[in-house]
Amino acid sequence: MTDTPWQGDACSLVDAFRAGERSPVEELDVALAAIEGSELNAFAHLDVESASGTAARADVTLPFGGVPIGVKELDSVAGWPKTEASIPLKDRVADRDSVLVQRVRAAGAVLPGLTTSSEFGGVNLTRTNLHGATRNPWNLEHTPGGSTGGTASAVAGGLLPLGTGGDGGGSLRIPGGFTGLVGLKNTYGRIPKGPGMIVGSLTAVLGCLSRSVRDSARFLDVTNGFDHRDPYSLLRVDGWEAGLGTHDVRGKKVAIAPDLGVAVVHPEVAEIVQCNAEALVKDAGLELVELPVKLPELSYEWALAGLSEVRLELAELYPDCEPDLTLEIAFGLKVATEIYNLDARARIEAQRTAMNEAMAEIFDDVDFVIASSNPDVAFAAEGPLPTEVAGTRTELGNNGALTIPANVFGSPAISIPVGTSRGLPVGMQVMARHHAEALLLDLALLVERERPWALVAPGSPR
Repeated sequence: MTDTPWQGDACSLVDAFRAGERSPVEELDVALAAIEGSELNAFAHLDVESASGTAARADVTLPFGGVPIGVKELDSVAGWPKTEASIPLKDRVADRDSVLVQRVRAAGAVLPGLTTSSEFGGVNLTRTNLHGATRNPWNLEHTPGGSTGGTASAVAGGLLPLGTGGDGGGSLRIPGGFTGLVGLKNTYGRIPKGPGMIVGSLTAVLGCLSRSVRDSARFLDVTNGFDHRDPYSLLRVDGWEAGLGTHDVRGKKVAIAPDLGVAVVHPEVAEIVQCNAEALVKDAGLELVELPVKLPELSYEWALAGLSEVRLELAELYPDCEPDLTLEIAFGLKVATEIYNLDARARIEAQRTAMNEAMAEIFDDVDFVIASSNPDVAFAAEGPLPTEVAGTRTELGNNGALTIPANVFGSPAISIPVGTSRGLPVGMQVMARHHAEALLLDLALLVERERPWALVAPGSPR
């Protein structure tokens, strides 16, 4: 029996189960032991009894049969805490599984517990008053990002091979970039939300953080498809994993814009992205188009739009609960309460329209846009959110300026590991037209084959 969790991807772990080289029970035991001894603070809740029972009954013929998969704490698992990573909701318990969790269970997964998130998924820093700071396994002094920070930390830190997450402004691509993982943001509606979905700003999607492209493809096979509890969800598409590497991308047009014409990006990060983008263009036989990419800026009012969902969750607890909230959420709610009115909403809709038009015009001319996933490498685990990049002062909005456009537009994008800067991972983001996830996966697969990345951080499990 091994004393170390599986350090490969989830698909290879299933193969090991089927070959009798490891067992789901043994794998869960070593994973739980590693989690218990971890410095990462990647988990908000563990359910050893339930996971042990599932592992003992695991059917390894299923797509993720016996694989331990973490669930982001913003999702719902019946009988587990449903806190939104917020102290005011610390005693709330989910009464049912989400559609996503139902489908992951049906695929044979073992669910050890909930991975940490930023409070209400509001910022790209996983540090809350409820759980403290989650740490990046590449350097414990740095953040794994957010809001899917716990999943990123656990997967890159060698604790689990796969974990769920969501992306409403970059919450898969940002931590994927910070921790050297694959972070696919799907076309809006690809994986259904609910039951009890909050419609909100029509920007958030569900997905996973993985160590390999094929894991992300298999996850899509398992979880995508319409569910009537999410009226905006898309019809099922089969063959994501089976189709890997079969799509002809030669001659398709691409623009390279590390900063998307809107963000301040660290010069070293921009250079790494530029070099890897040019290599991908050559490897894939893409046609490079010199297209001036200049996306519009979104004001602070855009950030306030999503706070109506937070206000709904807190209900009568607010404003008395304000002292228990993180600084970012408390400040946002206060400002939104004062200024979020009909005029502000009109300005937000104008900004959404401008962004949609700008993105549509870009994809009139090219099939893909390659940019950085983040303005810089991961910042301090305790925060604050950066307001400076390489000596240049920036607004807080710079932290999500590279990822939010795909959320507003509803189109797919993927963060691919492409090296390190100052000892921390750098992610390259490839954006595509709606419903083109298969092409993005094939481009990522090409990068994976030509320039393989480390599946876990050095020294894992951490």
